[in-house]
Amino acid sequence: MSVPPTERPPYVAAPDRYDSMPYRRVGRSGLHLPAISLGLWHNFGDDRPLETQRAIVRRAFDLGVTHFDLANNYGPPYGSAEENFGRIFQADLRPYRDELVISSKAGYDMWPGPYGDHGSRKYLLASLDQSLARMGLNYVDIFYSHRFDPDTPLEETMGALDSAVRQGKALYVGVSSYSAARTAQAHEILRGLGTPLLIHQPSYSMLNRWVETELLDVLGREGIGMIAFSPLAQGLLTDRYLDGVPAGSRATEGKSLGMDMLSEENLAKIRALDAIAKQRGQTLAEMALAWILRDPRVTSAVVGASSLAQLEDNLKALEHLGFDDSELAEIDRYATESGINLWAASSTA
Repeated sequence: MSVPPTERPPYVAAPDRYDSMPYRRVGRSGLHLPAISLGLWHNFGDDRPLETQRAIVRRAFDLGVTHFDLANNYGPPYGSAEENFGRIFQADLRPYRDELVISSKAGYDMWPGPYGDHGSRKYLLASLDQSLARMGLNYVDIFYSHRFDPDTPLEETMGALDSAVRQGKALYVGVSSYSAARTAQAHEILRGLGTPLLIHQPSYSMLNRWVETELLDVLGREGIGMIAFSPLAQGLLTDRYLDGVPAGSRATEGKSLGMDMLSEENLAKIRALDAIAKQRGQTLAEMALAWILRDPRVTSAVVGASSLAQLEDNLKALEHLGFDDSELAEIDRYATESGINLWAASSTA
C-alpha cells in the first residue's frame, strides 16, 4: 500500500547533484544556468497526476537541473502549471530556494478582456503578481516578455520589465521570440533604464534554424544569453515518429505538433538524422540537444518531460556533446527549415 504524500519523509536533495551537470554563464552576466533546463509548458497541468510531476521535478533537481521554466498560461487550464509547481515547491524545494532559478512569462492570452493579453504594462505587471501568488514566491529569478507586441510601444513593455525588477518581483528580465532587430531595440531601452536584458528564449532546433541568420550575432555582440525552447521540434526530433504516428502523441492530440508537420519530406529528414545519431552512439533526441549546445552563445536548452525515463534520457545528451566537422556537415544536409516555427509571427514582427 502506497504511503500518502503527506506522510512521506521530507525530500532531501541528492548530495551529488552538482557533480555532473555543466553550468554555463548567461551572456556577460554573473548568472549561470544548467546546460539543460526543465520546462513546464506541457505535462504539468491538471491533466497529469501531481505525484508524477513531483517525481520529475525532484529527480531533475537531484540531477543538477536548477532552472525551472514556466509561463502564466501553461497548463491546462491556464495557470495550473504554476499552481502545481507551487505545490511542489512548498512541499519539497522551499529549503533550496536560493539554489533555484525560477522563471515565468506573460504575453499570450491569459484572461478575458483587453487587459489579459499582449504587452501592455497593465497586463505584464498584473500577470506577474498572479504568477507569484500561484507559485507562493516573493520573486521570480527571470521574468520574460513572452512575445513581441506590435501594438504596444516597446518602451512600455520594457518599462514594465524594468519595474518588475525595481519592485523586487524579478531579479532579471528576458524576451522570447523577438526578432534580432527588436531584441537589439529592447536591449538599448533596458540599458538606458539600468536593467540589462539578460536572456532571449527563442525556438531553435535542427528543423527550425531561424536564430542563426541574425539573432545569435546580436546576442553574442551584446552579451545576452540564449536559452532554446522546443529543441526537439515539438517531439519530431525523437524516435516517436520514425515508424508512424503513435496514439496519444502531440500530433494526434492536436497540440503544438500538427499533422501537416509530419510530411514525408520532414520524416525523411528525421530518419536521416536518426541514422547519424546512431553512428554517434546516441538517440536522435540526445543528438538534437547536443547539437543545440554546440554553439557557445547558447546557454541552455529547455526540455519537457512526461516521465522520469524521458527526463533521464534527455540528460544523457550531456555525455556526448562534441561534434567533428564531418558530422556537422552531414547533419547540415538534413537539418534544414521544415515549416515548424509556430512562433514566426512574433519573431518576424
